[in-house]
Amino acid sequence: MRVALCQISSSPDPAANLDQVRTHVRHAAAQGARIVLFPEATMANFAVPLGPVAEPLDGPWAQAVREIADDAGVVVVAGMFTPSADGRVVNTLLVTGQGHHLGYDKIHLFDAFGFQESRTVAPGSDVVTFDLDGTTFGLATCYDIRFPELFRALADKGATAVLLGASWGAGPGKREQWELLVRARALDSTSWVLAAGQADPGPSTGTAPLGIGYSTVANPKGEVVAQLADTPEVLVVDIDETTVDETRQVIPVLANRRL
Repeated sequence: MRVALCQISSSPDPAANLDQVRTHVRHAAAQGARIVLFPEATMANFAVPLGPVAEPLDGPWAQAVREIADDAGVVVVAGMFTPSADGRVVNTLLVTGQGHHLGYDKIHLFDAFGFQESRTVAPGSDVVTFDLDGTTFGLATCYDIRFPELFRALADKGATAVLLGASWGAGPGKREQWELLVRARALDSTSWVLAAGQADPGPSTGTAPLGIGYSTVANPKGEVVAQLADTPEVLVVDIDETTVDETRQVIPVLANRRL
């Protein structure tokens, strides 16, 4: 299975970001990707009010992404914002194309490092997977990477790979934490973890997490098999079920759990 991780820098404008999605999907499909993964907040970055840009999954932005995916013959996974019944928005990871059109609503909200995502974003509650070409993929978003129980729950639902979109905040030690956490969650779940982050947009004076880059792919043994730097770029990788099966036989942490 070939997956493309598109490390972009989202603007505040959903229409402009849709153009980025269109361009990168074409590029990834030309390289044989079956899944094209974009970061959290692909629809619009966290530097703007989210309420005015939020749309439902059947709204024009998500439907446009669906058309892009279907035209290219791929599944696109991209971060967007959907309305919440309580007046906030939901941080949703859209999965669309090839007969799929669903969303994962971010469970763990980023109330840390001086930022309070829960002020404007409502949490999700459902563990979400989808199947493509015989492989089950789990879904996660950014701060979720700090919670191993989600990745084990995804493995329990049959996931052998987790697709994660992030808008990782900058700061001392944050890059090191990012790589460590991606590798740790791969080991916890003995699954592939493919983590696409927003590129580093340059100096920022606010607390909104805009991105540091360093999109990373870790195999089920926790080894980094591919990683980008901090600038916009596309990373194309091949993953396989054999590595998962072999690792789960040698390191049967899922089977050996007692809690």
